[in-house]
Amino acid sequence: MKASPQDQRSILDVQGFDFATSTINNKIKTLPEVTELNATVIRANNARDLRIAAQTELSDVKRELLRAEGDVEQIVTRITRDEARLSSGSASPKELEQLQHEVGSLNARRSELEEVELEIMMRVEATNTRISDLENEEKTLASEIADLEIRKENALAALNNELESIAKERSETIASVEKALVDLYEKIRSSNGTGAAALVGGQCKGCHLSVNTVELGRIAGLPEDELVRCEECRCILVRVK
Repeated sequence: MKASPQDQRSILDVQGFDFATSTINNKIKTLPEVTELNATVIRANNARDLRIAAQTELSDVKRELLRAEGDVEQIVTRITRDEARLSSGSASPKELEQLQHEVGSLNARRSELEEVELEIMMRVEATNTRISDLENEEKTLASEIADLEIRKENALAALNNELESIAKERSETIASVEKALVDLYEKIRSSNGTGAAALVGGQCKGCHLSVNTVELGRIAGLPEDELVRCEECRCILVRVK
């Protein structure tokens, strides 16, 4: 196949555009902002789930506290009633003795229940603190997510602008190349990823393998418009001086 030296150099430029496009597309797929954003979203979701669980726990503990307060209130009511009867002096000696014993037992029970109540109150306080910490963490992570979203969009916009610029240059370059050469290039590129490469220092820059001496001699004797293919990767070899 024949192709002018200019077309061959142009098709090499097209390969450069395609390589740059692939590189940028890989950057888009592996943007550090996206990786960091995904990790931060996971952290935010975990904080949210922990907060919801803590709020549910708080509701349960508060109900437990209400029951404990009710138990203490009942004991206090009974103590108050018994002490009133003791103070009135209207009971018999035996009844007074029984009342004194009951008041003593009730006060002991009251102490036990108040200890339980205090422990539950401490759990309420600790759970409220945990909820507050998680809410603050959620706010911080939400701010980080918003910042990362902006950074991601800015990075994507810059890369997409590069892609548009490359696509425009590629289109303009291809328009100046013979269609048969473009078709061959596209066919080769679709099969092995590289459609054209420079022949520099006896080496194909597509597969990076050296061309044997016999083949180099044969290539050197070909006219400039004779199309050369790499024996290894089959891409179009463009002789670069």
